[in-house]
Amino acid sequence: MNARPPKKPRDLVDGVLLLDKPVGLSSNDALIKAKRVMNAKKAGHTGTLDPFATGLLPLCFGEATKFSQDLLEADKTYDATVHLGIMTTTGDTEGEAIETLPVDVTIEQIEAALARFRGPILQVPPMYSALKRDGKAYYEYAREGITLEREARPVTIHGLELIGYEAPMLKIRVTCSKGTYVRVLGEDIGAALGCGAHLNALRRIQVGALTAATMITLEDLQAHAAPLSLLAPVDALLATFPAVELTPELAKRFLNGQRLALGKEEVMVPAEPGRVRVYCAGKLLGTANLQDYAVLAPERLIAAPQ
Repeated sequence: MNARPPKKPRDLVDGVLLLDKPVGLSSNDALIKAKRVMNAKKAGHTGTLDPFATGLLPLCFGEATKFSQDLLEADKTYDATVHLGIMTTTGDTEGEAIETLPVDVTIEQIEAALARFRGPILQVPPMYSALKRDGKAYYEYAREGITLEREARPVTIHGLELIGYEAPMLKIRVTCSKGTYVRVLGEDIGAALGCGAHLNALRRIQVGALTAATMITLEDLQAHAAPLSLLAPVDALLATFPAVELTPELAKRFLNGQRLALGKEEVMVPAEPGRVRVYCAGKLLGTANLQDYAVLAPERLIAAPQ
């Protein structure tokens, strides 16, 4: 009996890949496929896209996974197509139609409806979601025909723009805070217009400071001769943070977890306190919290400076 050939050891890969997730694939399946192409030891994605959704899925490899939480907290932008007049069990194309109503709305009525959802709003999360109660996901209850009472949660719609309308398809662009369900927003817009709706298509085009401009499809990634060359550096995740450059001596103390009083050092310090990215000789050391009186408190540290 022939022994199986030994598995190829995984590589220590660090960086960020901006994947254009295809329709029909879960975010986790997309991650597994990309991780296999990169032969990476450690990887994670930042912010799940539903299988029916497409677009920007930032994948973090190696040291970048330490900073993925920052993207989970970040605002996100989507292009969405709302199908007016038909409601489904899931609020998107994956569910069954449960009600059909005539659609007779004007652009003026649409603009008035959209205006109601800009800014801070309360949104009831859908039953078909991964939120849990008593250790069980909402969607598991939904599949058993059980509808739970759900509390409305505060979210913020930073931008809601009408892109186009050809009845019954309404195209919108949404920039929203963490925890927003664009499916529910589509349903609520339909309800406000009196005809109901479900989400026909959803494409994410921005996460924090990361945009769709440099995304790569899974197909192109799998065909690429040098996939590692497609990785953005770890600090691509931290582009919105001000930078602090330390001397080699200060960097050594910082990497040992020491708080640094930068007011006494010859170091350029941002004017405002807050989170910063920290470097030495151009290499990323990690993130820190710049406190009052220019005290630098280490936060997340890189094992091997990037």
